[in-house]
Amino acid sequence: MINIKLAGIFIILGTSLNLINGFTGQFSLGHAGFMAVGAYVGAICTVKFNLPFPVALIAGSLAAAGIGFLIGLPTLRLRGDYLAIATLGFGEIIRVMFLNWAYVGGAHGFVITRRYTSFAWLAAMVVLTVLVLRNWINSAHGRACIAVREDEIAASAMGINTTVYKVAAFTIGAFFAGLAGVLYAHAFFIISPQSFGFLRSVETLIIVVLGGMGSLTGSVLAAVLLTFLSMVLAPWPYQRMIIYSLALILMMVFRPSGLMGSKEFDLPSLVLPKKEGERVGGAS
Repeated sequence: MINIKLAGIFIILGTSLNLINGFTGQFSLGHAGFMAVGAYVGAICTVKFNLPFPVALIAGSLAAAGIGFLIGLPTLRLRGDYLAIATLGFGEIIRVMFLNWAYVGGAHGFVITRRYTSFAWLAAMVVLTVLVLRNWINSAHGRACIAVREDEIAASAMGINTTVYKVAAFTIGAFFAGLAGVLYAHAFFIISPQSFGFLRSVETLIIVVLGGMGSLTGSVLAAVLLTFLSMVLAPWPYQRMIIYSLALILMMVFRPSGLMGSKEFDLPSLVLPKKEGERVGGAS
C-alpha cells in the first residue's frame, strides 16, 4: 500500500519538475530541497501546533513556493550547468539546515504522530496537480514558458519577460514539490534529512527524462514505473541507483525523447497526425 502512495507522491514531484526542466528549459537539481521544506513545515503544523491537515498542506506548499521564489530570482539568471550546480547547492543547504535543527529532531528524524495521507487525499492532490499544471501549460503563460525553452533570446525579442516566466515556473514547481513533501511526511511515522538528499533530486530528474521532457503524461507513467522498479529492487538497495543509471543511459541511446517525448496521452493525437505548428506540450 505504501508503494501506491509513493507512486502518487512521485507523480506530483515529476510533473512539477517537468514544468521547470521540460517546459521552461531550466536545469534544476534542487527539487528535493523544496520537498523537504514542505515536509518539515507541514509536520511542524500538525505535530507542534496541532493544526488540521489541510492547513499543513497549504502552509507547506506556500513555504516551498516562497523559498522557490526567493531562490529563483538570483539563480535563474544562470543557465545550464551553472543553474544545476546552484540549485543542487540550495538543496544541500536545506538538508544540512534540517540536519542540525534540534527543534525538528535533527539527524534523529522528526516523529509524525499520525498518518494523514490517505488514498483519498493523495488521489485528490494528484488530480489537482496535473489539472493545474495542464491548464497552465495550455494557457498563454505556458506557451510563453515553452518559447523561453525553445529560444530565450528570441522570446525576449518578441516582448516576453523571460525572467518573470522562469521565476513563475520555478515558484509553481516548488509549490507542488512542497505539496508532495507534506504528503510524504504524513505517509510515514518519521522523516529525516536523509530522505531529501541529492539522490531524491536525481530520482525526480530520472522520472522527467524517462517520461519525456515536456510531457505530463510521460512523468505520470515514469513515476509509476520507477515506483514499481523500486519495489522489485528492494532487496538490492545499494545497486538500485546503478540500475537506474543504466536504464537512463539506455533510454538516452535508444529513445532520447523519453517514453512519451513531448506528447500527451490523448486519443485524437494518437490516431491523427499532428498539424503543422501545433504547440509542444500535447493537445487537450
